[in-house]
This record gives sequence, structure tokens and C-alpha cells, in this order.
Amino acid sequence: MNLKAPRDKVVLASKVYFNEGRLSARAIRREIDGTLSRLGTDYLDLYIIHRFDYGPPIDETMEALDGLVKAGKVRALGASAMYGYQFHNMQECARQNGWTLFSALENHYNLLYREDERELIPVARQYGAMLMPYSPLAGGHLSRPGWDADTLRARTDKVISEKYDRAKENDLEIIGRVDEVARKLGVTMAEVALAWLLKRGVESPIVGATSPKHFAEAVKAVDLKLSDEDARYLEEPYRAHDVVGALDRNPEDSGPFAKVK
Repeated sequence: MNLKAPRDKVVLASKVYFNEGRLSARAIRREIDGTLSRLGTDYLDLYIIHRFDYGPPIDETMEALDGLVKAGKVRALGASAMYGYQFHNMQECARQNGWTLFSALENHYNLLYREDERELIPVARQYGAMLMPYSPLAGGHLSRPGWDADTLRARTDKVISEKYDRAKENDLEIIGRVDEVARKLGVTMAEVALAWLLKRGVESPIVGATSPKHFAEAVKAVDLKLSDEDARYLEEPYRAHDVVGALDRNPEDSGPFAKVK
């Protein structure tokens, strides 16, 4: 794969963890070289650890990541779903050793899943990390009324059902309120859901756009300013959910769809 746009006009990010060796120093160095080769570039703008690795010592992982920054292969570091104490410990390890800290957090966050408001997000803010949550529309649930959709993704994406089906009753109540607010404001539900994240201080939600329409909705959400009253109305029904994203231990295999057993 070769970029068709000038490199300085493109922001490239990639992840490391679901690979042989996970976040060992050797694996990190091997994986970044493979990623850069496949992308046909000399550096990444952002390199994200996909999960917390319970294997190697934290200092081994953080020193290896810092080495990529010093070598010019990576410009900034990010972390994805994990527990607040894990993010804190990794940041402290880097800080105490003079290594590069994470400057971005790609966590699971939307109106249907707010568990990271308890610890992970406050800890990230403590260290000045920006928020770039994945699944900002909860796999499409926040973009349409009701629950089921007759789409290929809805029929085949087992990850979505594992994320959200366990709290379906509560989530449907929230979805109904998103629909109400969208109708009142004359906008789409996706715009409301994204505008809520922006109101919560999120810098860059990762929108899984599959058409130009999705991009347009995301852009419009930037200009949609929800009132405090509307935000409270959207938030009020939420009840505690099971943790989804952070792992209690490493999966038994290292593939992209690895399961913790």
C-alpha cells in the first residue's frame, strides 16, 4: 500500500498488541517496522497500544515505545481500552524515566457506554491526554430508532452484539431519548450522539463512516451545541454497565478477534 496523498497532508495511526509477543520490546520493534513497510512511509503520527499487556514489565513496554519516538518512527503515543490504574501506572513509569508519555486515549465511550467516566477518563485528563473514543455511535445503535437493523453489519458483526446486547433494555431507553432530541432539533440522531461527546470534552471521536453521508453528519455535529438541559435528558436514564473493552488478562491467542477465556 502506498499513500496517494502528500505525507504531510495525512495523519496516520496504527496499533500494536494483537500480535505475536504483544507489547514486548522485541514485538514492538518488529511490528512498527512491518507497519511502516506496508504503509510505505517512514513514520506514524500516532502509535497506539491496543490493550494493556499483562506479560512484560511495564518499563520494558514504555522504554520500547519511547525508543520508536526517539528513532523518528513515531511522533506520538496513545493507549486504548484498559483500566484507569493501568493507564496511570504506564504514564508514571514513563514520567519517572523521562520517556514519552501517552498523549491520546482511544477508549470505549458513547451514550450507551460510560463506565470510563469513573476512572479512566479522569486519569487520562490528569495527564493531559486527548480523548479519541471508538464506537461513538455504539455500532450504529445511536444513529437510528429501535434496536435491530437490516444491514450486513448488524447481521454479521458479533462484536457489536457482545458489546451492547447485555444492556439492551436500558440502552433502548437512551436511544429513544436521542431520537426525541434529534426530532426536536431537526437533526439526525448521529449528530446528537456525536455532539454529546463533544460537549463532554472529547477531541476526536472515531467515526466508522462507510459513506459520504456519515462524514457529513460528523462534520455537522461540530456545530451542534447541545443545551445543558438536553445533555442531562440524554444522560439521565443511564445505568451501570458491565465493563467492555478493558481485559482482565491476556487472551490465549493473539489474533485480532482473540477471546479471554
